[in-house]
Amino acid sequence: MSRVGKKPVAVPSGVTATVDGQLVKMKGTKGELSFRVPEEVMVAFEDGTVKVNPRDESKSARAKWGLSRAMVQSLADGVSKGFEKKLEINGVGYKAAVQGKILKLSLGYSHDIDYEIPAGITITTPRPTEVIVAGIDKQVVGQTAAEIRGYRGPEPYKGKGVKYAGEFIFRKEGKKK
Repeated sequence: MSRVGKKPVAVPSGVTATVDGQLVKMKGTKGELSFRVPEEVMVAFEDGTVKVNPRDESKSARAKWGLSRAMVQSLADGVSKGFEKKLEINGVGYKAAVQGKILKLSLGYSHDIDYEIPAGITITTPRPTEVIVAGIDKQVVGQTAAEIRGYRGPEPYKGKGVKYAGEFIFRKEGKKK
């Protein structure tokens, strides 16, 4: 029995939700998103909430029940509030800057890295060592932040590289004499 799936998704004020068969669409102040619910799961819009239930008690249906509910909740949060991930850059000479639709990263390589900003994502750099990735689709925001972090992940000795804000980096002790 899914604990997450049991709770109905409350549709926030200012958001219109429509359920058309297996397709859930939500439209809000930030934009419009949709999600196709797997066939093993039923979805219904009643009393200002979206309810998700499994069609049967198979293992596959129960597994997709909680996933579907979480995805619908992400739609509601995305079109009303949006999502953002903060990245921190540590290291001498490491910096980031936005130029049009390109994020320029200087991460200690012999060349700068030009990252093309995907559609639907806004990247801002309040400081040269801070990058904020924002958008309405939770998956795309997370994927974009992960790709930026992947260019130079934090290393365990000095903590240099790109890391998520608040991420704990397990530090190692250096060589001993």
